[in-house]
Amino acid sequence: MAASRYMGRGDKNGADGAAVEAMRVVLQSVQMDGIVVIGEGEKDEAPMLFNGERIGDGSPPECDIAVDPIDGTTLTAKGRGGALSVIAVSERGTMFDPGPCVYMEKIAVGPRGVGSIDIKATPTENLTSLSQRLGQPVRDLTAVILDRPRHDDLVAEVREAGARVRLITDGDVAGAIQTSWPNAGADILFGIGGTPEGVIAAAALKSLGGELQGRLWPRNDDERTAALEAGYDLDKVLSTDDLVAGDNCFFSATGITDGELVQGVRFTEHGASTQSLVMRSKSGTWRKIDAVHRLEKLAEFSAIDFK
Repeated sequence: MAASRYMGRGDKNGADGAAVEAMRVVLQSVQMDGIVVIGEGEKDEAPMLFNGERIGDGSPPECDIAVDPIDGTTLTAKGRGGALSVIAVSERGTMFDPGPCVYMEKIAVGPRGVGSIDIKATPTENLTSLSQRLGQPVRDLTAVILDRPRHDDLVAEVREAGARVRLITDGDVAGAIQTSWPNAGADILFGIGGTPEGVIAAAALKSLGGELQGRLWPRNDDERTAALEAGYDLDKVLSTDDLVAGDNCFFSATGITDGELVQGVRFTEHGASTQSLVMRSKSGTWRKIDAVHRLEKLAEFSAIDFK
């Protein structure tokens, strides 16, 4: 709700700052001893929700937390659809810490495609394998890819293989989830995106029964050197279980703007309405939650001005 006040106002930083502050205030009230594994960056660069920050009221259970207060800051600033506020929580020590690597190469499929993909194979080989698993020709498959210059060759190969391409401007957490979402029209996700989004998407796909593979992708020599010195194997294929170990993680996404998965925030004279998608891997349960908020009541105890 705090971020949605910035919808279409062209201020990415303002929207992100409002979302971070609101999320931190709420998380501090939750009964947990949480550590932010995936946050807004290191402490010097991010005053709140930084990597390593302790969140919650300090009581059990002990948790790892990954946050993306806005998955799609540009979408929010420009008033485009698909912006989400997302968070993943798992048991302490189960969430992958990508260290200095901001980006990773990813491939994701839904439950029917599990076991048919290999990030080390070519896109054409993966599409062929997936088509055989699904019993559909490649021309019927749709690949979700972030619309970035670095993906020009990838897009060209997918098109040459005969598959359809859905280019998304931002928000590859939603893109990964769509591969597992009923009637979303997406079969596979390819490309290089953020490591935070990769870890968070892995938590969602564990609940939905899908699969995500990743491989760290340093942006430059400095980042590569830092990763190697920290002991990271840059050739290692990271499975869904590597990114989020165990089978008791939680994922939540609330719409900021309208999208394929959930509706965005609506403001009325009486308050606001939100729609959230909530999942738990242990039970394999996902729920859509519609909520109505009376802003004058929230103002009585909230440090955030939602009004």
